[in-house]
Amino acid sequence: MKQRKEILRALRGTIGIAAGVLVASSASATAPCGDLGECKALVEINSSDGDIGFHFLMDADDVQKARLKNPDGKRIFKAEGFNQLREQRFTETFVESTEPLCFDPLTDADPENDDEDFATLEDFLNLWDAGTYTFVAGERQESGTGETELTFDLPAAPTGLAFDDATGVISWSAGDDLGECATSAELDTLVMQGDLPVHPQDVPVTSWEIVFALDVDDGDPLAGVDFSIRVPGGIATKEVTVPAEYLNALPEDTPAKIEIGAIGAGDNATFTEVGDICVNENAGCD
Repeated sequence: MKQRKEILRALRGTIGIAAGVLVASSASATAPCGDLGECKALVEINSSDGDIGFHFLMDADDVQKARLKNPDGKRIFKAEGFNQLREQRFTETFVESTEPLCFDPLTDADPENDDEDFATLEDFLNLWDAGTYTFVAGERQESGTGETELTFDLPAAPTGLAFDDATGVISWSAGDDLGECATSAELDTLVMQGDLPVHPQDVPVTSWEIVFALDVDDGDPLAGVDFSIRVPGGIATKEVTVPAEYLNALPEDTPAKIEIGAIGAGDNATFTEVGDICVNENAGCD
């Protein structure tokens, strides 16, 4: 147990130092957002699992009630504090929609997901509206407002993810599709139909988010002790080195995976992940 605690302390120190050196500045929200501190609405896609969701965040002071309106002015979200929370008030609110599969599960080789709900990319684009989303938040008698823009400029999924366990280098390439959510040809069709304003391969990437995640159970002491970093979208060589101090401090046979996100100017994000990495392999990872 003592050794485990020492490992955790070493890892957290290493992550703090390494991430602090290379993180690139990238807008995570509209700030300021009118009368509010910040706000943002975005689309996030997991191209490997094949799911898609609508995310939003709002930050304001002394909030008792908050709501979000779509571009048509219709309320799509409402939050309110009661009793102790109404008296103390709340500030930041972050919400993720459910993220259904973006393909028909009956068409893949996995029978375990056959009963899952799904909504294709076209379904998602027809459900949501691009445009101005309005946040209203404040006390019961006085509220402030703020606006943010949701676009359907969806960055293409990163591809060619690789991890060199000898050097600790993570590498990847820019892609031309949305993985399990849509092929390049299907995206061509959506652009021609007017559902998408631009093909994802033509959406500029403003930053790349790279995560080296330990693939352990939630209750494991190492859960969440990951290495993550953002680098500018225009980097010439798409490579990041995971610090040797971090990797060497991990126990033998630690399972891990890498996740790479392409982040667009409006913070829409498309992630790709690759697993089956065994760090400090000895007996092998199950």
